[in-house]
Amino acid sequence: MTQTAAVTTAWPLHRTCPMSQPPALAAFRDGPPRQVLLRGDQPAWLITRYADVRQALADPRLSVNDQHPNWPNRLLFPVPPRAVSFWRMDPPEHGAYRKMVAAEFIAHRTQALRPLLQSITDELLDEMAAMPKPVDFHSVFALPLPCIAIARIFGVPDEDMSEFKENTSALLNQKEPEKAVQAFLATTAYLDGLARAKEREPKDDLLSRLVVNFVRPGQLSHDDLVAMVRLMLVAGHETTANQIALSIFTLLDRPGVLAELRADPRLLTPVVDELLRYWSIAQDNVVRTATEDLSVGDARIAAGDAVVISVPGANHDEAVFPDAADFDIHRDNSRHLAFGHGPHFCPGGPLARTELEIAITSVFRRFPDLRLAIGRDQVPVHTDTLVYGLECLPVTW
Repeated sequence: MTQTAAVTTAWPLHRTCPMSQPPALAAFRDGPPRQVLLRGDQPAWLITRYADVRQALADPRLSVNDQHPNWPNRLLFPVPPRAVSFWRMDPPEHGAYRKMVAAEFIAHRTQALRPLLQSITDELLDEMAAMPKPVDFHSVFALPLPCIAIARIFGVPDEDMSEFKENTSALLNQKEPEKAVQAFLATTAYLDGLARAKEREPKDDLLSRLVVNFVRPGQLSHDDLVAMVRLMLVAGHETTANQIALSIFTLLDRPGVLAELRADPRLLTPVVDELLRYWSIAQDNVVRTATEDLSVGDARIAAGDAVVISVPGANHDEAVFPDAADFDIHRDNSRHLAFGHGPHFCPGGPLARTELEIAITSVFRRFPDLRLAIGRDQVPVHTDTLVYGLECLPVTW
């Protein structure tokens, strides 16, 4: 592992304003990639420029195998082998496992889920309307919508939803390692039992289809099935929940943008793209280890070196998105990397987009007078998790 100079900058970078990207990201983009210090004083290359991030995300020499001895583990507990399924597999194994679920989330299949997603949305908004005001929008709508949606897609019973939501949220917490480990074990035990039930008696859900199509023919083991479902359930819940809450907050905080969207619903696509680019919530979980010597942006990375790929850094690169710190729905924002790039592009991206579109449209149609119940500077943010987001979002109407 190479290190050309003393490394003093700690990762994650410090946010001087919780609602803005760390200022040091811009400084890192001024030159070639440099190293930062991770937890335990582990040095890692930080990739921040848009072109460099695209290259790194697509380069097969940067491995996602979390069992590498110099793996930059951002979780607070050691990751068992194959614990997060194809997310931490390299080709060709990655492609073989990924395609088992990817077909379920392509754009036209996701569109077929719109009635289900709209029904869940309407149910949650009905419940919200009956609550005393103010309401924490994050807990009563943003969190349950993607959780219920992905759980119903996979066949998790509604009566298990509360425990499931609590455990999946705790998995990504960076403050309390004991709770994170307990949540991992509890989620695994639950999904193990659910998978065995589907193996005994398949039903009309994605977990059952995985059992019938891949477990029974011997292409997928029971343990790998549990890991795959755990990955998709957690990834499909926490990230989208945080993005929904941030999106509603952004539109409440920018009434001019909301007025434009109400006047022209065709702006929904660029609004969603700008929301994804602007917040770039995958702040601390896109990591790799070099399997060969390579160069990225004039930095010579040696085999065995740890690498952190900053999606927020890329999505706020002024060379691609001028005035990137501004929220601008009229910019060319379609090139954002919020869902990644290359072979590990997020397979749930179309589902997340659809959930965002339905949520934004439905919330402001149902509550045209929705507004923040506290000052925008009082909205609490958690920056100590792998996925950036709000702690709560008090609203009234």
